[in-house]
Amino acid sequence: MTDHISIHWFRQDLRVIDNPALNAAAKIGDVLPVYILDDQNAGDGCMGGASRWWLHNSLLELNKSLDGNLCILEGDPKELIAELAIAIKATGVYWNRCYEPWRINRDKFIKADLIEKGISVESHNGSLLWEPWEISKADGTPYKVFTPFYRKGCLNAESPRRPLPAPKLLGTRNIGTFNIKFIKKFKTSITHLNLLPTTGWHQPLEQHWDIGENAAHAQLETFLTTGISNYKEGRNFPAKPYVSRLSSHLHWGEISPNSVWYATKNLNETPKNIDHFLSEIGWREFSYSLLYHFPDLPSECLQPKFINFPWQNNPVALKRWQQGQTGFPIVDAGMRELWQTGYMHNRVRMIVASFLVKNLLIHWHHGEAWFWDTLVDADLANNSASWQWVAGCGADAAPYFRIFNPITQSERFDPEGIYIRTHVPELTNLPIKYLFAPWEAPSSVLTDAGILIGKNYPEPLCDLKISREAALTAFSEIKQNI
Repeated sequence: MTDHISIHWFRQDLRVIDNPALNAAAKIGDVLPVYILDDQNAGDGCMGGASRWWLHNSLLELNKSLDGNLCILEGDPKELIAELAIAIKATGVYWNRCYEPWRINRDKFIKADLIEKGISVESHNGSLLWEPWEISKADGTPYKVFTPFYRKGCLNAESPRRPLPAPKLLGTRNIGTFNIKFIKKFKTSITHLNLLPTTGWHQPLEQHWDIGENAAHAQLETFLTTGISNYKEGRNFPAKPYVSRLSSHLHWGEISPNSVWYATKNLNETPKNIDHFLSEIGWREFSYSLLYHFPDLPSECLQPKFINFPWQNNPVALKRWQQGQTGFPIVDAGMRELWQTGYMHNRVRMIVASFLVKNLLIHWHHGEAWFWDTLVDADLANNSASWQWVAGCGADAAPYFRIFNPITQSERFDPEGIYIRTHVPELTNLPIKYLFAPWEAPSSVLTDAGILIGKNYPEPLCDLKISREAALTAFSEIKQNI
């Protein structure tokens, strides 16, 4: 043990490799690693069920890598951090920055409070390749369109820092070594955070995921070995293994974007695949830039004209969408994949989102909220920016008239019906000719396939042509009222 003890406050950086704040703390002396479950300041940003399940398992893995020394607390960090620092006579507190508006406000308070108490504070960038304030247009204003943000802004900026190794001499200390009242008053355990649901709905998720820092690096290696070789085209086909599945690991900071960036750039691979994958990392950066500069992104349409859009209140249709019972196989497959695995292929995310906000005219807030609760990679910046993009009301949004047709999307991106049959097994025996629109199949074909439309597979929730025309009419009306 050294005379100097620092606190490293883990947040969305649940790793020891390429953790800038942890490295900085370790250079000073011993480190007390701390995680605080903060539901008090989060407000509407409280984690959803799938996120809490992932966090539980990620904390278990992080604790193993820290030799069981991770200090687990629950409550308001505005009180806990200062009290803990004083109790153990910490010389400094270190953390990696988060960018959700509520976290920024909280962290500003904590930093000012610690400095006033004579405790040094260091915050680092451990989550992004470029800070949101580093990428701006020539006039200093933030980009609102992705392509120039990434091509002109990011790629012409200073290169992202190289990944850092894990601290060589990481002297982590267990809070149990401190004989203080603080321990009895606040210390808890991962189990006692009660992150796991009591109903057991999460159990099917367990077979689909390996969680933690080691799993994140293994997944990156798998993707770079077997997936990226056909990424640009293959990523659009939900039955194909050409996506990285790194989004959850990145969100929780089990792996840094810097590690992903440089591992990818060092590949001897077709430039178009590398460039396209790195541009997806760039979209993540863009989403965080939008959230930072427009903190109302999760709640307010970035395009004011959508304030008066005639969204429909249709709880029955919303529930059928959530349950994967819309009668459109590709939509139902996506929503069931989400419920069964905590994940949905990105192409299908766009299809189901378009169906909700354009064919059903249900506000994107409802879709965003459902994804927030059910996705293991639920991320405030990505979730908000992506829903606004599909809804046509965000920055660099898809044109409102771009309405994904679930039938033609199925035919193009699941031509053999593998994805649909995997997640909508009641349609397994339906010939491919009718798989994408079962209601069009002759009654004899449906009987042979064991399908009764309206009984064991639902009737279509809407007419695609009529609903498309209604959406375009609604959009034209708000344009006229500007």
